[in-house]
Amino acid sequence: MKQASGSRQASEATARVSGMPDGRETPPRERARRCQGASGARVLQDVRLRAMAVEFPEVDGHPNRLPFEGVLTVVDVASDKAPSGSRGHRVLLTREAAHAALPSLLGMAVGYKAGWDGHDARQKCGIITSAGLDGNRLLVSGFLFARDFPEMERDLEGSGSMGMSYELADAHVADMRASVWTLTQATFTGAAILLRDKAAYRGTSFHVRRPAVRTRCDAGRG
Repeated sequence: MKQASGSRQASEATARVSGMPDGRETPPRERARRCQGASGARVLQDVRLRAMAVEFPEVDGHPNRLPFEGVLTVVDVASDKAPSGSRGHRVLLTREAAHAALPSLLGMAVGYKAGWDGHDARQKCGIITSAGLDGNRLLVSGFLFARDFPEMERDLEGSGSMGMSYELADAHVADMRASVWTLTQATFTGAAILLRDKAAYRGTSFHVRRPAVRTRCDAGRG
């Protein structure tokens, strides 16, 4: 509802810039002020829609929360190879579809498969808490359950060869006969961590962020 309200406000602001309600010509200074206001509304709306997050309370030294961040996919670019379930077709996720599906990423699990070469939705080893578009990259971050999966943490520590792959449901393909399937609508149901060269998109990445260790003096401040 908030997003719909924001769109309506931006549209109304744009309409006002077109001219005075009574048909009189808008003075140049007033036109500039109103244009700036409408532009600002569009920019703020764009920021709200392009980045979303669920905030968790900080717990210093939590043994089962290992922060991660990564590039889940790239938008408006055809995949380097056909992902699982696409019947041998490369796919292109449109920016609009990714944009609309951002809320469905929050709270979804990340999983991994032994050997780091595919998906195993039953091996849920973490959770996505934020997602956003940066250029053509869809960025995600969250936490891995490091205490529950100690072998996973050992494999990932210091590795620069890992990537990601999304999991979708309710995907709409613009033309099933096309060699590259263009996805115009989808719902994210999760993601997998895997070797970058096993991912459908070579432009993905994944790495863990070791939390900074606070000293006793730091912990006592504030």
